[in-house]
Amino acid sequence: MHGSLHIMKEENDFGTLSAENLQIGDIVEWSRWDNKKNDWEVHYGIVLEVKNELRGNRLVSVSKVIPINGDQAELDFFTMSLRLVSRSEDPVKEKKEV
Repeated sequence: MHGSLHIMKEENDFGTLSAENLQIGDIVEWSRWDNKKNDWEVHYGIVLEVKNELRGNRLVSVSKVIPINGDQAELDFFTMSLRLVSRSEDPVKEKKEV
């Protein structure tokens, strides 16, 4: 259109708002369906990394988590599928308070 001002709105990456709520060292939970129990099974882990990756032609937030209960293999999750259980302590903040 001639004479009109077009403003493009920048979209957030998929899961960015969830990623802003998580930091390395946080304890998180996620659920998986257990067909044998016919119920959701809750798992817990510690966030090792939060990053943006290109998946399906879209930039998404992905978190690397190490499970607390049993399996020690690192797992990747869409960040928005994780729920914060406990915030990690900020060592810089702790030193200032002492």
